[in-house]
Amino acid sequence: MSEGYKQAQAEKLLAVLKNQDIVITTALIPGRDAPVLLTAEMVAEMKVGSVIVDLAIESGGNCALSKPGITVTKNDVKIVAHPNMPSRIAYNASQLYAKNVYNFLQLLIANGDELSIDFNDEIIKSTCLCHDGNLLHSVFEK
Repeated sequence: MSEGYKQAQAEKLLAVLKNQDIVITTALIPGRDAPVLLTAEMVAEMKVGSVIVDLAIESGGNCALSKPGITVTKNDVKIVAHPNMPSRIAYNASQLYAKNVYNFLQLLIANGDELSIDFNDEIIKSTCLCHDGNLLHSVFEK
Protein backbone atom coordinates (compact mmCIF):
# COMPACT_ATOMS: atom_id res chain seq x y z
CA MET A 1 0.00 0.00 0.00
CA SER A 2 1.20 3.49 -0.77
CA GLU A 3 1.84 6.00 2.00
CA GLY A 4 -1.09 8.08 0.73
CA TYR A 5 -3.40 5.08 1.02
CA LYS A 6 -2.15 4.31 4.53
CA GLN A 7 -2.70 7.94 5.57
CA ALA A 8 -6.24 8.02 4.18
CA GLN A 9 -7.00 4.71 5.89
CA ALA A 10 -5.67 6.02 9.22
CA GLU A 11 -7.78 9.19 8.93
CA LYS A 12 -10.95 7.20 8.23
CA LEU A 13 -10.16 4.79 11.06
CA LEU A 14 -9.68 7.68 13.49
CA ALA A 15 -13.05 9.17 12.51
CA VAL A 16 -14.75 5.81 13.18
CA LEU A 17 -12.84 5.10 16.42
CA LYS A 18 -14.07 8.31 18.03
CA ASN A 19 -17.61 6.89 18.15
CA GLN A 20 -16.96 3.27 19.15
CA ASP A 21 -17.42 1.63 22.54
CA ILE A 22 -15.44 -1.48 21.65
CA VAL A 23 -12.88 -2.25 18.96
CA ILE A 24 -11.66 -5.78 18.26
CA THR A 25 -8.52 -6.06 16.14
CA THR A 26 -7.43 -9.21 14.34
CA ALA A 27 -5.19 -8.09 11.46
CA LEU A 28 -2.27 -10.41 10.74
CA ILE A 29 0.23 -10.73 7.90
CA PRO A 30 1.62 -14.27 7.47
CA GLY A 31 5.29 -14.47 8.34
CA ARG A 32 5.46 -10.88 9.64
CA ASP A 33 4.63 -8.88 12.71
CA ALA A 34 1.02 -7.77 13.03
CA PRO A 35 0.47 -4.31 11.53
CA VAL A 36 -0.04 -1.52 14.04
CA LEU A 37 -3.41 -0.08 13.10
CA LEU A 38 -4.24 1.84 16.27
CA THR A 39 -1.69 4.44 17.29
CA ALA A 40 -1.36 6.05 20.71
CA GLU A 41 -2.81 9.23 19.18
CA MET A 42 -5.88 7.33 17.99
CA VAL A 43 -6.43 5.79 21.42
CA ALA A 44 -6.23 9.27 22.95
CA GLU A 45 -9.14 10.36 20.71
CA MET A 46 -11.43 7.47 21.72
CA LYS A 47 -14.41 7.85 24.07
CA VAL A 48 -13.85 7.51 27.81
CA GLY A 49 -14.65 3.94 28.85
CA SER A 50 -14.01 2.41 25.43
CA VAL A 51 -12.35 -0.99 25.15
CA ILE A 52 -9.86 -2.34 22.64
CA VAL A 53 -9.44 -6.12 22.39
CA ASP A 54 -6.21 -6.87 20.52
CA LEU A 55 -6.45 -10.44 19.26
CA ALA A 56 -3.24 -10.06 17.25
CA ILE A 57 -1.03 -9.65 20.32
CA GLU A 58 0.80 -12.93 19.77
CA SER A 59 2.32 -11.38 16.63
CA GLY A 60 3.03 -8.02 18.21
CA GLY A 61 -0.47 -6.56 18.29
CA ASN A 62 -2.53 -4.13 16.24
CA CYS A 63 -2.55 -1.44 18.93
CA ALA A 64 0.65 0.43 19.71
CA LEU A 65 -0.24 0.46 23.42
CA SER A 66 -1.02 -3.26 23.81
CA LYS A 67 1.01 -5.22 26.35
CA PRO A 68 0.96 -9.04 26.02
CA GLY A 69 -1.03 -10.68 28.79
CA ILE A 70 -1.88 -7.42 30.51
CA THR A 71 -4.97 -5.21 30.45
CA VAL A 72 -3.79 -1.62 30.43
CA THR A 73 -5.72 1.63 30.63
CA LYS A 74 -4.55 4.62 28.62
CA ASN A 75 -6.55 7.84 28.37
CA ASP A 76 -9.47 6.04 30.08
CA VAL A 77 -9.52 3.39 27.32
CA LYS A 78 -8.97 -0.25 28.35
CA ILE A 79 -6.69 -2.28 26.11
CA VAL A 80 -7.04 -6.04 26.52
CA ALA A 81 -4.28 -8.12 24.92
CA HIS A 82 -4.37 -11.67 26.24
CA PRO A 83 -2.44 -14.20 24.17
CA ASN A 84 -4.48 -17.21 23.00
CA MET A 85 -7.79 -15.55 23.83
CA PRO A 86 -9.88 -18.53 22.60
CA SER A 87 -8.43 -20.71 25.37
CA ARG A 88 -9.66 -18.19 27.95
CA ILE A 89 -13.26 -18.52 26.78
CA ALA A 90 -13.36 -22.09 25.43
CA TYR A 91 -16.52 -23.08 27.32
CA ASN A 92 -18.46 -20.02 26.14
CA ALA A 93 -17.12 -20.31 22.60
CA SER A 94 -18.24 -23.94 22.46
CA GLN A 95 -21.71 -23.00 23.69
CA LEU A 96 -22.02 -20.22 21.12
CA TYR A 97 -20.83 -22.48 18.30
CA ALA A 98 -23.23 -25.28 19.31
CA LYS A 99 -26.14 -22.82 19.45
CA ASN A 100 -25.28 -21.46 16.00
CA VAL A 101 -25.09 -24.97 14.50
CA TYR A 102 -28.40 -25.90 16.17
CA ASN A 103 -30.14 -22.79 14.80
CA PHE A 104 -28.73 -23.42 11.32
CA LEU A 105 -29.98 -27.00 11.36
CA GLN A 106 -33.43 -25.76 12.35
CA LEU A 107 -33.55 -23.99 8.97
CA LEU A 108 -32.94 -27.32 7.21
CA ILE A 109 -35.30 -29.58 9.14
CA ALA A 110 -39.10 -29.32 9.13
CA ASN A 111 -41.12 -30.60 12.09
CA GLY A 112 -37.95 -31.84 13.75
CA ASP A 113 -37.49 -34.90 11.54
CA GLU A 114 -37.68 -34.17 7.79
CA LEU A 115 -35.18 -32.42 5.57
CA SER A 116 -36.88 -29.32 4.17
CA ILE A 117 -34.61 -26.75 2.58
CA ASP A 118 -36.04 -23.35 1.64
CA PHE A 119 -33.64 -22.06 -1.00
CA ASN A 120 -35.27 -18.61 -0.75
CA ASP A 121 -34.17 -18.23 2.87
CA GLU A 122 -31.39 -15.61 3.02
CA ILE A 123 -29.12 -17.74 5.22
CA ILE A 124 -29.60 -20.90 3.15
CA LYS A 125 -29.06 -18.92 -0.06
CA SER A 126 -25.78 -17.48 1.21
CA THR A 127 -24.40 -20.80 2.51
CA CYS A 128 -25.50 -23.30 -0.15
CA LEU A 129 -22.78 -23.75 -2.75
CA CYS A 130 -24.53 -26.16 -5.12
CA HIS A 131 -27.84 -28.00 -5.60
CA ASP A 132 -28.94 -30.59 -8.19
CA GLY A 133 -25.61 -30.25 -9.98
CA ASN A 134 -25.85 -26.47 -10.28
CA LEU A 135 -23.45 -24.00 -8.71
CA LEU A 136 -25.55 -21.58 -6.68
CA HIS A 137 -23.12 -19.38 -4.83
CA SER A 138 -21.60 -16.22 -6.30
CA VAL A 139 -18.15 -17.29 -5.08
CA PHE A 140 -17.95 -19.36 -8.27
CA GLU A 141 -18.74 -16.48 -10.60
CA LYS A 142 -15.87 -15.07 -12.62
